[in-house]
Amino acid sequence: MSYLDDVFGLAGRTAVVTGGSSGIGRAMAIALGRAGARILLVSRREAPIAEVVAELGKHGAQGHAIAADLADRAAVARAIEKILDTYGEPDVLVNSAGINRRPPMDELTEDDWDVTLAANLTAPFLLGQAFGPRMAARGWGRIINVVSQQAFRAYGNSGAYGAAKAGLVGLTRSQAEAWSSRGVCCNAIAPGVVHTPLTEATFADPTKVAAHAARTMIGRNGVPDDFGACAVFLASDAAVAVTGQTLFVDGGYSAT
Repeated sequence: MSYLDDVFGLAGRTAVVTGGSSGIGRAMAIALGRAGARILLVSRREAPIAEVVAELGKHGAQGHAIAADLADRAAVARAIEKILDTYGEPDVLVNSAGINRRPPMDELTEDDWDVTLAANLTAPFLLGQAFGPRMAARGWGRIINVVSQQAFRAYGNSGAYGAAKAGLVGLTRSQAEAWSSRGVCCNAIAPGVVHTPLTEATFADPTKVAAHAARTMIGRNGVPDDFGACAVFLASDAAVAVTGQTLFVDGGYSAT
């Protein structure tokens, strides 16, 4: 186990995970905590965050809750200040929080656009600007941005959501270009069709669920637990030469 601990272990690391109260973010937060990291959970809803903190405790991991609406710049700034003042500079940043407003393009409003880009793209930018240079100054860091299939193809009323996630792919590359030479590896993870609170509308339609599952190579749609070990890999020393990439965790969905 010493080799695995040396390569994949995160003991002594602090990881900020946005959107860690549910879905993919929750699975990533728990996996990172079980790998040894102290977890700082940033999410709007306090009760679900408390549940994740309790679950981390059952695994012997430290979890701390920071309530913030990431679509609000002032709230993001307050969260950054609290993290730095209370917990110090993080080693890992996982941007998993997102807003999934996807009306038909003809009905997409300016408010839909503004809120979606604020949460899905501007917040990761602001958090990256706060923590990335600090990681680079210390010579080690990891940034993981959760993107979407809709960053690469249009389907299901991509609208503002697809534009924001495409922007996040570009931001990931820009962060990698800026900080990788100083030890900060920046990568994105692109899920397939995953059953989370954000996709309840899709999963309410059995026909759509079956069609998406049939398109994969593994014969099923995604579940949040598919992403935990992937986050550990990208957050660990094992990923020392992996940067500027998008890892598709979709059961082969994007390859068909």
